[in-house]
Amino acid sequence: MINLQKVSKTFQKENMEVKVLQDVSLDVGDGEFVSIMAPSGMGKSTLLNILGCLDKPTSGEYLFDGVPVHAMDDDDLSRIRNEKIGFVFQSFHLLPRMTAWENVILPLIYSDVDVDMKERAFSVLTSVGLADRVDHLPRELSGGQQQRVAIARALVNSPRIILADEPTGNLDSASGREVMRVFRELHAAGTTLIVVTHDRDVAEQADRIIEMKDGRISSDGPTKVRAVEVSK
Repeated sequence: MINLQKVSKTFQKENMEVKVLQDVSLDVGDGEFVSIMAPSGMGKSTLLNILGCLDKPTSGEYLFDGVPVHAMDDDDLSRIRNEKIGFVFQSFHLLPRMTAWENVILPLIYSDVDVDMKERAFSVLTSVGLADRVDHLPRELSGGQQQRVAIARALVNSPRIILADEPTGNLDSASGREVMRVFRELHAAGTTLIVVTHDRDVAEQADRIIEMKDGRISSDGPTKVRAVEVSK
């Protein structure tokens, strides 16, 4: 599904060039659950922005389903984002005066999908365990419930892949476990997931961990649990 070849990203800061990514190459297959782990400032969020077509690499190639994303214009990138990618962020980005289902339908409003939007919103909210919270405002929901609304919003367009940037970063440990349980269930159902995190406990719930240092991939392999399973 995803193929990066020697992708680099450089930002201009005052009179200096700051190299954030350097010669990053990786493949992510359909249905994988991958975590990208690194301390702050090591390039993981920049990499996620490129994977999510929110930014372009300075050099290198990015193929999504064999299509050269790195060569697309802004309109084509926007179409890819809306049709094939779902995003979950550390901050939930829910509109405070809209109910859960009204927040979830927002991506449908900007798409050409011919569906009953309210019915679709109820369906995905049910899939993340919020069937009894569809008419609640964000302030009436816990942090974990708000993040599950954000996950439902990411799912509403039936994307090929979900990209999550520190999805448990604003949550207590119980709510974080709740959100990761939802991700595991989505993966079991066939959804492709890439989760960026600095938390090893979160990273190790994926099947594969990519670690980054100084803008480069320093290691890439199965989690310890998966490695034991494969060796049996």
